[in-house]
Amino acid sequence: MTSLDAVFAPNAIAVIGASTTPGKVGYDIFANILMGGYKGMLYPVNPAAKSILSMRAYPTIGEIPDAVDLSIIVLPTATTLRAVEESVKKGVKAIVIVSAGFREVGKKGLEVENEIVSICRGAGVRVVGPNCLGVINPLPGVSMNASFSARMPSPGNISFISQSGALCSAVLDFAADRGFGFSKFISIGNKADVDEIDLLEYLHDDADTAVIMIYLEELRKGEAFVSMARQVTSGNRPTPVLVVKSGRTSAGAAAAASHTGALAGTEAVYDAIFKQSGIIRAESVNELFDFADAFAYKQESPLGKIRRKLPTGKRVAIVTNAGGPGILATDMTVSADLVLARFSEETIENLARHLPSAANIRNPVDIIGDASQERYENALWTVIKDEGVDGALVILTPQSMTNALGTAEAIVRVARGTHKPIICCFMGVIDVSPGVKYLQKHGYPVYQFPENAAKAMGALYRYTGWLNRIELPESPVARDRARAASIISECLAAGKTHLGEIEGNEILKCYGFDVLPVRLAVSEDEAASIAEEIGCPVVMKIVSAQILHKTDAGGVVLGIKSEQEARQAFRDIVKRAKSYKPDAVIDGVLVEKTALPGEEVILGLNRYDIGPLLMFGLGGIFVEVFQDVAFRLAPIGRTDADLLIREIKGFKLLNGFRGRPRADLDALRRNLMNLSDLAVNHPEISEMDINPLLVHSEGEGATLVDCRMILKPARTTSPPAR
Repeated sequence: MTSLDAVFAPNAIAVIGASTTPGKVGYDIFANILMGGYKGMLYPVNPAAKSILSMRAYPTIGEIPDAVDLSIIVLPTATTLRAVEESVKKGVKAIVIVSAGFREVGKKGLEVENEIVSICRGAGVRVVGPNCLGVINPLPGVSMNASFSARMPSPGNISFISQSGALCSAVLDFAADRGFGFSKFISIGNKADVDEIDLLEYLHDDADTAVIMIYLEELRKGEAFVSMARQVTSGNRPTPVLVVKSGRTSAGAAAAASHTGALAGTEAVYDAIFKQSGIIRAESVNELFDFADAFAYKQESPLGKIRRKLPTGKRVAIVTNAGGPGILATDMTVSADLVLARFSEETIENLARHLPSAANIRNPVDIIGDASQERYENALWTVIKDEGVDGALVILTPQSMTNALGTAEAIVRVARGTHKPIICCFMGVIDVSPGVKYLQKHGYPVYQFPENAAKAMGALYRYTGWLNRIELPESPVARDRARAASIISECLAAGKTHLGEIEGNEILKCYGFDVLPVRLAVSEDEAASIAEEIGCPVVMKIVSAQILHKTDAGGVVLGIKSEQEARQAFRDIVKRAKSYKPDAVIDGVLVEKTALPGEEVILGLNRYDIGPLLMFGLGGIFVEVFQDVAFRLAPIGRTDADLLIREIKGFKLLNGFRGRPRADLDALRRNLMNLSDLAVNHPEISEMDINPLLVHSEGEGATLVDCRMILKPARTTSPPAR
């Protein structure tokens, strides 16, 4: 028995704090386990009771004569620690602490929680909670409702992880109404020990789990989560992971000192994590269940095997008996990043042969209101066999001549003959219920509204894209990590926290960035001398910690072709800077070699508690105008760098749009990986913008033109390792 087997399928359970009073948590949990048909041994622990629900009670867990795998603790904070110590001494393999009053109430509660974890880790005992609803395993061999929710869900192939205990109760009620079954159901509460990462690993190996659903409030270990989630959602035996994350609207930008800080927020971090982990994000709990409907069902294939059907592309055919719902489905299909399939001439001819003259034989196919089950079957067979169709949406509205059950039977017959997914929308409740029940019984997702069906198909397609991504080969790159660390330490020691091109360029050179010759001038004569030395044309820029956006202050002059122009530019830049911000401390003016032409992009970094967030987008002033940016959590490899580049709308400009030269995408990928390594290796870099990075034509590389960094001393404390 592994430690988490002891959580989900224990041979013996002790409920410490079992109560004799109905309505109390300790009573309800004990009663739920007992009345739910739990197949193992069950022991109530209560020093003031002789028996609970006719079962002998024990004063302590130590007095139970037999071995115990799992102890469930329902006690006040002050006595929970002793119960944990007694459980560990008894030899339990896992503990579920339902009680609240720990981390969530402040420092004192956190200290007790940390002490509990320390004791249990030392003994190899896993802890779920505290402050959680409990654990449920409804599968027939276990039948365990070790929670204070009175509802035991039906067995199924979906596992659900939640940080919110209160939401769990609502989800169980919602699932019962929709006919959902679960394999495992767990509330993790404060996540003192067992967290999403542990459960992803465990449930991926669980033969009874086909889909993992998560309600998430926050992550503490972003990099570890990404690493585990990628293993779960990829490989030879992928398990889809669906997440709904709360708190979207309350998350603001973490800082405004850089473009990255202004554009990024904690939600950008989570979106990045989900994208680079293959996780499908839902916008609501209802949508989470809609997606699970599509992913959980395993349908019979033409070879008679049961498998999950995924679309190989985004081309969808729609078959409907009503025009309005067909239009709605069309709109939502496009919104879900799918496209309407274009039928072959053969398909169109076959549809015309089998359908009434009033029918629409183009996509969406409207087989009109008096459609029989035979008409549905013929139309669906015809479109699903088209090589230009990757999946189908079938819409049925109840009309006087509609046979919902017969149509459902026809759909199943067609679906058994194809590897392509078919998703159904039977609109209504009462009149269509026989058909809905038949589809559900045979493993086919069915929805009440076209938009839900289209979004579910979109989620399937996104997962296909993840599974079919091409992993680009990695190549080792030399880094001068020690030199970069030395520069950062020297700057911090000198109190310099806002770095520009001088120190910033030196740090970035250590990580493979191509930088231009640049020097600081503190007088117009020095500016002229530097311009002559590095060679005109040059660019000149104001240097001041108080002026972050140089262009706004008129602090940048381009195309300086002579010493005389350099002198004039120095005077003009300083004058405009003083006018823009009279109290600014001006360190001087940078004189920099003019770069070769290229596409302007921005690379950025902003650091969060769960990891460093990288940003990429169109650079220069375009980043403020269009905000066409995308994010990933570092570290990233070449494949993630490539996907990040392709995610922005402006990728077309980089890829040779309308005769423009194709940008050096390989150099751009390299620089994103350079930035990733820099972010991981030097936690003192709190924020950074490289704007612009000029990406030259293919094969000509990329040149760093402007950068700024914000340094903060790195944290020296970290949570104890597991």
